[in-house]
Formats: sequence, structure tokens, C-alpha cells
Amino acid sequence: MADNSIFRKKTVNQILKDLKDSDAGDGHGLLKGLNLRDLTFFGIAAIIGGGVFSTIGQAAANGGPAISLLYLGFAIACVFSAYCYAQFASTLPISGSAYTYAYTSFGEIVAWILGWNLILEYGISNVVIAISWSDYFTTLLDGLGMKIPEYFTLDYLTASRSIEKYNGLIASGTALDKIPTYLLESKKAWETAPQIFGFRFIADIPALVITAAVTCLAYIGIKESTKANNYLVIFKIGVILLVIIVGSAFIQPVNWQPFMPEGLGGVMKGVSAICFAYIGF
Repeated sequence: MADNSIFRKKTVNQILKDLKDSDAGDGHGLLKGLNLRDLTFFGIAAIIGGGVFSTIGQAAANGGPAISLLYLGFAIACVFSAYCYAQFASTLPISGSAYTYAYTSFGEIVAWILGWNLILEYGISNVVIAISWSDYFTTLLDGLGMKIPEYFTLDYLTASRSIEKYNGLIASGTALDKIPTYLLESKKAWETAPQIFGFRFIADIPALVITAAVTCLAYIGIKESTKANNYLVIFKIGVILLVIIVGSAFIQPVNWQPFMPEGLGGVMKGVSAICFAYIGF
């Protein structure tokens, strides 16, 4: 196939030759600043922080105890996916990750699309984690008696959409006690938010702060980011072990019935959340 084709590929031998030429050249390239322990901790950090603490709650509410089957199924699927990544990484020991693997297997256009998808995925997943952290943080402060105004705990788009949904429920005759709590909180945020030239100032300040802090840490350097990440992983593992040990005394098998409170459809609603829980591996 012609070199100017959008499906052009590089063979494994070509990539390894380019890697060898780069190593023997002027030294421009990525330095290996992470060891196996650091990479493992990065994976654990993404798995634990990404899914267990952020999206699993809604999945459990929809699917009930049956979401354990989703965890089992995705665990099996991830074993095969992890094996593929390990095989690719050993065959193509070069930076680029999935982009390089797709370039070799499917061609440049597929690799280009996949590369941009990965960039979007990382950007969106960071937002999910920041919002989740903000929810936990504001709940903690609320429990300690330090209430943050509602208009500083959610974003403008969520508030505007929630007020529309709230007005729709009221127009349809829904009783106030039947309206979800989050809609009532969003309504309060919309009504009490300060206005600047008619624009309501609504922003998730804790999420913005944690995003800025992590960005600054990443800018300082990979070694500093790695150290901070390793300490946080140890802390998070300790918290999870504490929850498991303490929570084991409160297990009540009677709560496992019904196993699928909303049927198979309720369980399938949690597919994306459980998949996201495994994203870090």
C-alpha cells in the first residue's frame, strides 16, 4: 500500500529500528522516570479512585446486589485486555501506548482516531473524579457543620438543566416530597446564586481547586507527582481495608434480596460505571 495512504502502517521491525536510531542519536526522547512499583501504584490509584469512590453508588442503586456479577464479568474481560497490553508492550517497547499499537495493527487513521479518543477520555475522566471528590468533601464539611453554599458545589449547566427538570415535574403535578433531593438542592443553588450582569455565578469550586492543585503538581515534575500518588494510594488502601474490616460486622444477607430489584435492565444500567471502575488497570 502506498506510503501516503491513511491506512499506512509501520512494521514492528521498523519501529524497533527507529527506537534504536533514536537511542543512538542526540538523546531527544522520553526518559524512564517510573519503575514497576510506581506504575503499579498509578494503576491502583486510577482503579480505586476512578470507580469505587465515584460512580459505583448509582450502579448499586439501580442494579442491587446483582452488580457483583458485572464486577466478575468485567474482571474476566480485563484479564484478556491486560494480557494484550502486556504482549504489545513487550513487542513494541516504545512510547505511544495504544496509539503505537493501533498504528502497527490497523494503520495510521485508526491510530489517529484512537489517540484523540484517549485524550478525550483522560480529560472527561478527570472531570468525573474531581466532581466526585467535591461531593465527598462538601458532604464531610457539612457533617462538621461547615456548610458550603449550594451554588459553589455544582456546575452551571447541571443547575440550569436541573431547574428545567424541576419545573417540568411541578407542571406535571408531582408532589414536592416525590422530587429527588438533588433537584431541590439544584433549585436552591439556582435561586440563591449571586448574579453578575444577569449571569448567575454557579461553579463547583472544590472541583476546580483540586483540579488546579493536581495540575500544578503535574507541572512541577513526574517524580513529585509519583511520590504524592504513592502516599495517597497507601492511604486509600488503608481506608478501604478499614471499611472492609469494620463493615464486615454489619453484613446482613437479608439485604441481598431481591437480588435484582429492577431486573436485568437495572443491572445493565451499571455497565458503564463498572467498566469505569476498572479503567486504571
